[in-house]
Amino acid sequence: MNLEQIMPLSYWAIAVVGFLCLIELISILMLNSKMKKFQKAYLALQTFVEGSSLDQELRAYREEVKDNKADIKQIQERVDRTEKKLRVSIDRAELVRFSAFENMGSDLSFSLALLNQEANGVVISSINNRDESRVYAKPIVQGESTYHLSEEEKLAISKTKDSVKV
Repeated sequence: MNLEQIMPLSYWAIAVVGFLCLIELISILMLNSKMKKFQKAYLALQTFVEGSSLDQELRAYREEVKDNKADIKQIQERVDRTEKKLRVSIDRAELVRFSAFENMGSDLSFSLALLNQEANGVVISSINNRDESRVYAKPIVQGESTYHLSEEEKLAISKTKDSVKV
């Protein structure tokens, strides 16, 4: 038995094309269903509770980040200037009291070292006796002085250099 005898060949071609069209229609309906689900998910992702879109939120956050970067840059510049000023400012001080004369009590004489982070500054000494008091100031550069330093002044400078640095 021949296919042509059952049905003409043109009808077979039409049946095959119809079957293929039916398969395409089913796949189109399935894709349409998936597309609707995707659109719902996309809208849910795009819209927040307040009604703003994800794009709007991202733009707002992007602007905020730009503003924050500018603020951070300004703050860093201020911190750098402050640190530079702090390094040259007097921030360490040590006092050494002593008795300059044997017949004097109470350790009325003193040496006061005032230094910055680079160990630059001044040492101030006061020598006291019964009748008078004398005050001396000597510049300190990197922990040393071009003037003769007494043991008490050296001790005050040493203690100051050993104190906590920022």
